[in-house]
Amino acid sequence: MSKPLFILGSASPARRKLLQTVGIEPVVRQSNFDENQIKLSDPVELVETLALKKAEKVAEEFTAGLILGCDSILTVGGEIYGKPETVAEAIARWQKMRGQQGKLYTGHALFDQKQGKKQIDCGITTVYFANIDDEIIKAYVNSGEPLKCAGSFALEGKGGLFIEKIEGCHSNVIGLSLPLLRKMLTQLGYQVTDFW
Repeated sequence: MSKPLFILGSASPARRKLLQTVGIEPVVRQSNFDENQIKLSDPVELVETLALKKAEKVAEEFTAGLILGCDSILTVGGEIYGKPETVAEAIARWQKMRGQQGKLYTGHALFDQKQGKKQIDCGITTVYFANIDDEIIKAYVNSGEPLKCAGSFALEGKGGLFIEKIEGCHSNVIGLSLPLLRKMLTQLGYQVTDFW
């Protein structure tokens, strides 16, 4: 039996690598959905809506296969953080985050084009940030890594040095909860092994 087509509706190299690590070789399609269209204050509703809109946009291109849309944000002290737009913003954000804990939310929308079904869910992980000084913050931000990430850090990169601990799903912080994906696939009638 041939493997079902799996489409990742995201340009995130980290999400693609997570899928490849567990034996899923996705077709990658960036959704190019304008995230600024969505203004919601509830973090779960926000990431689930953004993941859904991204998956819907990519679904216009495919009549078959499974399409996964994802979106991540971080909240610290009730404030929602996406990707920082400038170096100054990333530095200011880290100065607020250091020594604090935040919650990383990743919305997942999985469409099965063949069955005409969809699953939408959100993974939530608590992240504890190290209390680092301004010099380290500036050096980290100047590495460029925080400018590409929701929450201004990459757990799988240099940012991992500045995370004291996490509670919850590790891969969710990287942008895609593997246990949640397994559960969503099962609810649609698949096993992860179908993609190996």
